[in-house]
Amino acid sequence: MSTFYYSHIVLFQSTFTVLLLALSIQVQLRMGVFSFAGAGFYGLGSYGAAIFVIRYGFSSFAAIATIMIVCGVIGFLLALLVQRLNGLYLAMATVSFDLIITVVAHNGGAFTGASVGLFGALAYPQLTIGHIIAITVLVVALLALSERGRLGRRIDAVREDPELASSMGVNVSRYRISSFVISGFIGALGGAINVLLRTTVAPESIGFPLVVLGLTIIIVGGGRSWLGIVIGAVIFTWLPYYLEIVGQYQAIVYGIIVAIAAVYVPGGIYGTVLDLVRKSKARRLAGDARVKAPDDAVEKLDLAEAGDKP
Repeated sequence: MSTFYYSHIVLFQSTFTVLLLALSIQVQLRMGVFSFAGAGFYGLGSYGAAIFVIRYGFSSFAAIATIMIVCGVIGFLLALLVQRLNGLYLAMATVSFDLIITVVAHNGGAFTGASVGLFGALAYPQLTIGHIIAITVLVVALLALSERGRLGRRIDAVREDPELASSMGVNVSRYRISSFVISGFIGALGGAINVLLRTTVAPESIGFPLVVLGLTIIIVGGGRSWLGIVIGAVIFTWLPYYLEIVGQYQAIVYGIIVAIAAVYVPGGIYGTVLDLVRKSKARRLAGDARVKAPDDAVEKLDLAEAGDKP
């Protein structure tokens, strides 16, 4: 097991950073905000952490915390800027935000490393797999809590029918704005961890490809819950390794997988499994009701007959 782990350590690390990327997009979609800003925050987190470490000598955790705060503020300002947009217009605005970050990285001169990028983002303490697991589990646990109880019901209402939610006293605008801030935190966290593990970042590693990757994970894994995102992140982190045998046809295989998932598994793997479990439980309950029905009828008949006797 240890030999397998050390020979695939990059894939294990990437699983967690890709998971954080997808969660930064999913958290907004779950609130009914059709936004891909999480990919932009991931890029900002990568470049921001690298700049803080290389230019200003920040420690690992100081760089991560600082860029998370910066991206949280940017997320808040971006939310105010696009708060009147919805649907496709909002999606295009946030994709433009992602592309602007890539353009700035390309044209940032020595500060961003221009087309070459930044190298040597070495900071102490060095991040270990234990640090990454602990951080990711904390993020997932907080998101899992947001799917339950009163908060979960409010988020569902904001997503499914914002007008009805607003009429019931839910501040829809506050949830929309908070989704950008949370996306900024999670996206920056994933990007910062990634660059501190790889020690390098370039414009080619951020931008629109991250949108495609995150959306693919959500479609295939299932966007209803964090569990679907975990499934999708594992699949699309490890799939390229096992598809090396097809070489240049990997993109075609990806396209086929996503098309099949979109057509035949619209709720993703997790959503489909959840629906099957619910249908199976409903059929079992219906069967139990049919079995008990004759006994109940006999019992009622006996009681009626007993009531007719003098």
